[in-house]
Amino acid sequence: MPKPLIALDWGTTRARAFLIAESGEVLQRRTADQGIQSVPAGGYPAAFEALAGDFRRAAPDAAIVLAGMVGSRNGWIEAPYVACPASPAAIAAAAIRVELDKDTTATIIPGLSCDDGAFDVMRGEETLIVGLGLADGIACLPGTHSKWAETKGGRIARFASFMTGEVYGLLRNGSILGRLAEEPAEADAASGAARGRAGARRPGGLLNTAFAARTEVLAGRMRGGEVGPYLSALLVGQEIAGAQAMFGQQNQINLVADGALAESYGGALAAAGLAVTMVTPEEAFVAGIRRLAGDIAG
Repeated sequence: MPKPLIALDWGTTRARAFLIAESGEVLQRRTADQGIQSVPAGGYPAAFEALAGDFRRAAPDAAIVLAGMVGSRNGWIEAPYVACPASPAAIAAAAIRVELDKDTTATIIPGLSCDDGAFDVMRGEETLIVGLGLADGIACLPGTHSKWAETKGGRIARFASFMTGEVYGLLRNGSILGRLAEEPAEADAASGAARGRAGARRPGGLLNTAFAARTEVLAGRMRGGEVGPYLSALLVGQEIAGAQAMFGQQNQINLVADGALAESYGGALAAAGLAVTMVTPEEAFVAGIRRLAGDIAG
């Protein structure tokens, strides 16, 4: 990196801002509930100032790179998707420049598209995948809409989205399965997750095994506090099985997660017999945005 970098991972509901030194050290960081849905038309320069204006004053010569939903059609300006397979250089080459003011521009990273039987898209996750620095391998990025991606020869070859987090919310809070659910006690989390992982291995698929979140409680064989952990582990197990069906059996998975997601997915992947390399989202983002910023500057 020839100079400092101000980088934003700007999503729909939240934004994370970083001031990154030439060495890669994160000098300052900030997280705020100021996603793109809270920014009015024409309000992005002011929103950037609120998020990272002090970073800019601290490092006036810093390059400014933005990733995530800020480049969607609902964001600042649409940065068209780059079709897979895509190298970091190809992603950087498709970046879009916007004006913060008459003297300063920022660069928006585009998302990726993939047509591997069904059309799929991502925005923001491509930066994390680039940050892994994989030549060949499989990456798993859990979330509301989890992403699994395959890299070949240093390029993101293909990927697939799984609505695991969103479906969990619908089943747990908006379906009949949640009516007997209770807040889990400490013991319920482990036992419910174990039940869910076992359920994911049973024949019948999700539409059958999910109903056990109700019937096992009715039968007195599952506590109400186990319902949420059961559904979470069941869905994660189904996601892993689906990814294996798409990408083939793997020995090693590169997991980008922290906190509860790291614990949940790490345990589920280990239970499936898969070795896991764990990287936090911040580590992956900082490495990825620096790589892309370097390609843009070059």
